Amino acid sequence: MSKIKVLIVDDSALMRKHLTQLFESEGDFIIRAARTGLEALHELPGFEPDVVTLDINMPEMDGLTALSRIMVEHPCPVIMVSSLTEKGALATLEALSLGAVDYICKPGGTISLSIDVIHADLIAKVRGAAKAKIRKTRGLADRIRQQNRLTSESTAKKVETRPKQNLPTGVVVIGVSTGGPRTLEEILPRLPADFPWPVVIAQHMPANFTGPFANRMGTLCNIPVQEVKKPTLIEPGNVYIGRGGADIILGRRPNGMIALSQPENSAYLWHPSVELLARSALEHYPAEQIIGVMLTGMGYDGADAMTEIRQRGGRTVAESEETAVVFGMPAELINRNGATVIAPCDQIAKHVLRWLY
Repeated sequence: MSKIKVLIVDDSALMRKHLTQLFESEGDFIIRAARTGLEALHELPGFEPDVVTLDINMPEMDGLTALSRIMVEHPCPVIMVSSLTEKGALATLEALSLGAVDYICKPGGTISLSIDVIHADLIAKVRGAAKAKIRKTRGLADRIRQQNRLTSESTAKKVETRPKQNLPTGVVVIGVSTGGPRTLEEILPRLPADFPWPVVIAQHMPANFTGPFANRMGTLCNIPVQEVKKPTLIEPGNVYIGRGGADIILGRRPNGMIALSQPENSAYLWHPSVELLARSALEHYPAEQIIGVMLTGMGYDGADAMTEIRQRGGRTVAESEETAVVFGMPAELINRNGATVIAPCDQIAKHVLRWLY
């Protein structure tokens, strides 16, 4: 079995030491360390790492600047190491938009205890990142031009088309994990302001991240985006993102359908659980009034429920391998014959709109 080469980039000597020991104890990693982003850039050509773990707050060159240069000069999978603060969440979301594959959150307390807490999660994420697909990073100007183009397209669609006549109320449920924030940026801004169904998303993410993530997506989209923290009436043309550290399900009240945030169900491995969300949709909607979308991520969360959506007459989309950062969750849906359509992320909105307009 070939070993995985990891470049650890952190200005803390103690953190570098602990991370090095953590990986070396696994037996299948080759480790090199750098103190700053600038040092990391010098190490990349000779070492050619399979994965870089990159701290955000560093002197000389911060993690975001280093990441921008890595993705242009020596593209490779990068996992950001960030704090659980709101500021850390915002920086991490920017990093994911710039091309980072994933992130790991440093819990509070002493470094040695923190490393013990995140040990298994970090090892799993680095192993997954070593197999991840790196998508070309757009610069800030290119991303602004892309967003302007998407907004123009959506505005034009609103003028030229309307949702199908007598379209029954339904719901779009989306499941996504590793690589999700950037992938959703390719999909949600393509939905027009008159989008006729609510969109409910289970994105595997910590509690401190989903609020800033929803706010960020709201600035990019033509339709409102919000985090679900309490029972929330879901309305057409709105996006609802499940709160991290909890599960999101759909329920019915006398005044309409609601999204509920509930404590994590220990019977499921990942949270917010895609499986629970999709099954709750099947409980309250006829399958033909559900569109399930399975995007990038490790594991199989939601594959069974979304397969059932298709078997009972609903429609599903699986992100194709060509764009999925990690082709785990979509592959599981495809292998179960649960995908109505397989499409790259930048074509998924087109298929959803085709069914509704």
